Amino acid sequence: MSIMATNSKRRFQRHVRSFVLIWTGLTIAVAAATFIAIFITYDTFDPMSGRGALDLRDVSLPDPTNPFALDPSVATANAALVLATQVRATADAQFAALTATAQALNAADQLTPTAEAAARSAAAATPRPLEVNRFELGVQVQVSYDNMAQWMNVAANQLSVNWVKMQVRWRDIEPQPDVYDWFVTDTYLPAARDQGLRVLVSVVTAPDWAREPGVDLTRTGPPADPQHYGDFLAALLRRYPGMIHAVEVWNEQNLDREWTSVNGLRAEDYVGLLRVAYTAIKTVDPHVMVISGALAPTGVSDGVTAWDDFVYMDQLIAAGMLNYADCVGAHHNGINVSPAYTWDAVPDNPNAIFRGPFDNPHHSWSFRSTLQAYASKIALAGGRQKLCVTEFGWASADGLDGYPPGFEFAADNSLDDQRDYTVLALDFMRDSDAVRLAILWNLNYGAQAGWASDNDNAAYSIIGPGFVFRPVFDAVRDWNREYEAALN
Repeated sequence: MSIMATNSKRRFQRHVRSFVLIWTGLTIAVAAATFIAIFITYDTFDPMSGRGALDLRDVSLPDPTNPFALDPSVATANAALVLATQVRATADAQFAALTATAQALNAADQLTPTAEAAARSAAAATPRPLEVNRFELGVQVQVSYDNMAQWMNVAANQLSVNWVKMQVRWRDIEPQPDVYDWFVTDTYLPAARDQGLRVLVSVVTAPDWAREPGVDLTRTGPPADPQHYGDFLAALLRRYPGMIHAVEVWNEQNLDREWTSVNGLRAEDYVGLLRVAYTAIKTVDPHVMVISGALAPTGVSDGVTAWDDFVYMDQLIAAGMLNYADCVGAHHNGINVSPAYTWDAVPDNPNAIFRGPFDNPHHSWSFRSTLQAYASKIALAGGRQKLCVTEFGWASADGLDGYPPGFEFAADNSLDDQRDYTVLALDFMRDSDAVRLAILWNLNYGAQAGWASDNDNAAYSIIGPGFVFRPVFDAVRDWNREYEAALN
């Protein structure tokens, strides 16, 4: 629940407690007066006195499922108080006011537009992302249910980055239409806000009820109706005003495993989803930065299991993607190639276990080539968008038990390589003036899931076994502190 709504409920509860005390005092006084009156006059009432007959009215008590339902003792006092009609009008007015307040606070689990604006204003201690035109750095922080605040403190005050990224799985939060479980975002977003961090959410994975008829539900994919996705984004932003600063619309939609659809991997279908999402986001908060879903660099381009990211980027641009994005998403996990090299200039490493970049040259192996080509395609299409690199990093298996099949490149990268390649990538992105935001993958995946050899993300973690900061951690901290200091 949002801060403003929580504060409103607390104020209401204080009003209820005060009202109970006042009402109890009135009840005692009126009961005593009533007893005396009955004792003196028994059952004789003057119809001209204005008191009327002693009839009890039915009191409509609040719904017991309502979290603002008045305590039963209050209801009892209310029933007793109506015996004395000379205070009935005052009591009715107070009770009606409290009931109206409860109904208003519980009418919806969102804030009013005025409250939303106030919350956003209070949260906007720093310039909005769209007002910033320079490179910024963040890190992906995995959800932790018992120490989220500590991880956000590490990101903000020890790693000293500006942003954190969270993946929001729509399927998990809205398993049935309009039925929400906000536990994960309630855990993550306030913790980031409390540390002054900007948050990028990547929203993926349609729930089964929203998928296309006949689609394979064992695989993740888009909704049949993009408006359902837009509605979810609107609900998310309204629940957390001022806490979400950028939204990445989907993830690696050029892969069948991320975009399983009866229509296949069609760029125009993705752009249709992006258009609805952009409209929904800007309607709720025009200051939120909309990022197109980052593509997976791949040499496969069969149109069934995958599209080559360069080919698919051309298709996206032709379908109108640049009309609905403030920033163009990009991914690159740097394999075992330094970001100093383009794909066609990678020097051979005869000791490398993973031979792809050396024996089968292709643009997908190169961090530098991927970003340069994306930026060039945007510029040639007349776009002014920069890149948001929503995932980048180099894996190192040093200090781990091993690596999963297919991750042999992690054995090729020492901890020093991981550090040096990351710093070179930061220098390149800063100097290129083509990158708005970069999110390092990842802070604490190993710390959360363990560093076992079958964990294919632990090798990317910048915190190693025993919760020891790897060399890349200190290097990123020092790089960003120096960079930010030079700007101020």
